[in-house]
Amino acid sequence: MSEPFDTSTSLSASFGGEVVWRPRPEQIERAHLTSFMRLHGIETFDALMQRSTRDVAWFTDAVLKYLDIQFYQPYSQVVDLSGGIQFPKWCVDGRMNIVHNLVDKHQSTTNVDRPALVWEGEEGTTRTLTYQELYKQVNQTANALRSLGLGKSDAIGLFMPMAPEIVIALLAVAKIGGIILPLFSGYGAGAIVSRLNDAGAKALFAADGSFRRGKPIEMKSIADEAAAHVPTLQHMLVLKRTGQDVPMLAGRDHWWHELVQIQSSRAETEETSAEDPLMIIYTSGTTGKPKGALHTHCGFPVKAAQDMAFGTDVHQGDVIYWMTDMGWMMGPWLVFGALTLGATLLLYDGAPDYPGHDRLWELTAKHRVTQLGVSPTLIRSLIHYGEDQFRKHDLSALRCFASTGEPWNPEPWKWLFEKVGEGKRPIINYSGGTEISGGIVMGNPLLPLKPCAFSAPCPGMAADVFNENGESVRNVVGELVIKAPWIGMTRGFWGDRQRYLDTYWSRWENVWVHGDFAAVDNDGLWYILGRSDDTIKIAGKRLGPAEVESILVRHQAVVESAAIGVPHEVKGSELVVFVVLKKSIQPSDALRTELHDLIVAEMGKPLAPKDVLFVSDLPKTRNAKVMRRMIRAAYLGQELGDTSSLVNPEAVEEIRKAR
Repeated sequence: MSEPFDTSTSLSASFGGEVVWRPRPEQIERAHLTSFMRLHGIETFDALMQRSTRDVAWFTDAVLKYLDIQFYQPYSQVVDLSGGIQFPKWCVDGRMNIVHNLVDKHQSTTNVDRPALVWEGEEGTTRTLTYQELYKQVNQTANALRSLGLGKSDAIGLFMPMAPEIVIALLAVAKIGGIILPLFSGYGAGAIVSRLNDAGAKALFAADGSFRRGKPIEMKSIADEAAAHVPTLQHMLVLKRTGQDVPMLAGRDHWWHELVQIQSSRAETEETSAEDPLMIIYTSGTTGKPKGALHTHCGFPVKAAQDMAFGTDVHQGDVIYWMTDMGWMMGPWLVFGALTLGATLLLYDGAPDYPGHDRLWELTAKHRVTQLGVSPTLIRSLIHYGEDQFRKHDLSALRCFASTGEPWNPEPWKWLFEKVGEGKRPIINYSGGTEISGGIVMGNPLLPLKPCAFSAPCPGMAADVFNENGESVRNVVGELVIKAPWIGMTRGFWGDRQRYLDTYWSRWENVWVHGDFAAVDNDGLWYILGRSDDTIKIAGKRLGPAEVESILVRHQAVVESAAIGVPHEVKGSELVVFVVLKKSIQPSDALRTELHDLIVAEMGKPLAPKDVLFVSDLPKTRNAKVMRRMIRAAYLGQELGDTSSLVNPEAVEEIRKAR
């Protein structure tokens, strides 16, 4: 729970500003949103928002029909709120399996021979699977799982690189009615053990290894170490990705190519209840064990496809690529959304800047990507390589960028929009979470954009910004909240009902408090300003880290930065900032003073930083979210809490030493 915030704090001058992009008539005409609104006689986006949040049942039913979500047995009621807003039941009495909607139903359509999945490995190898080929390989994998005695309600982990087989495995688990447990491919054994044990996993998909910057990275030994501490685990299916020699335990371990490829390409899809468990995605908490967000067949996939359709405007024939890992929610989001819409998803297994700094743009051009999902951190790291990195590639197929995971700073946003995007490709900003199944707020093809902004809440999301008294506010910073249920909301934390209630529902009655600071400007555009528990209070003034970090990253020597508050006897807290410099720049006292003075000049002397510390990296998750709570804990010598989501734990030790 965050402390009360200063409601006099206005929207930072670092955000807001003038509109820089407006949709062209042909973009509006093409949009899924336009088609959906016309279908229901709705003339404006504002009218859609009002109707979709006031009549949740109508909107959900309309979305299910628009997305052609098919049921074996129709639902008798869209939503049942008799258990309270915290625990709604959706698609009551409905019988379905989401895999039918992702793969099976396309076999009788023109999509059958279209690419469902395109993959490229770091080494340059490529593969394409049509919807028919994907269908057959999912069936073979489902049959392999059934041959091992696995079936409905069995939890099965995915610990693999971003190879085509991870998508096939995910779909096969759902096809047999099992529960998908996506695991970050960079996890250590301890993180895997805690998640598999929490869910009582019976099987694990693994790989011999992966490639990273031209080198094979062994993964099987990590899977073996974890498996030894999971008593429920009976089987491990291992993909040969790198060809490294790895030990195989007789009776437990099975090579993918030996077990899966001998199976029949025909398999029945398990009929499940619409609300049967589909997936548990674990997220790291500030304290305690990871939280297992529970999702169902009619939940996460529907919300993912809705946001992909209404936000990034993905259609049949489009190719969408999001730089992600299957252990982060954007991995399953990409699979569920693209396949529901009959589009093509692109997977890339490797570093986005290897062997050249232009690899991302090369991928985008080569595979004719139409929607490209990036992170602000990635863009900040690419800027100093100049404009030639993208100008030598044909990006004409690209219609929009998308971004999630962390707030933007204005300068990197403008570089991506103005330079790479030529001022005509919008950046569809997207913010929500694992527990949301997608976005709370998002850009869309109908509304104008300002730098770093979100056009509006996603349709159906009754989002608001509250002050400390639970009052709706505009043009000041407050808590991001949601006031009505939506179909993608987590069905709670696996095995921990009270923690779910305490986390989201304990501050205001029947109001979901998301844990982000947000603001809405006078023109109705939205801004996410970071986690509310990251906020710094100095001598009574509340300060968002992003405000300070935006000042620092404008400096030509700075790649990225992080701001934290540390205890001060008089002021309550004082500011400490960590700065990552461009590789060509050496740290110096003169540069430290210059950056210190930049903050003072813009924020005032009372907010002068105690220290400016240079580090080579900031601790981040795979989705590039900077973990400020860990930075603060490392700086203060405190317990770090759950660190399993970090892609670079060595950065924490550097911060300890930097102090």
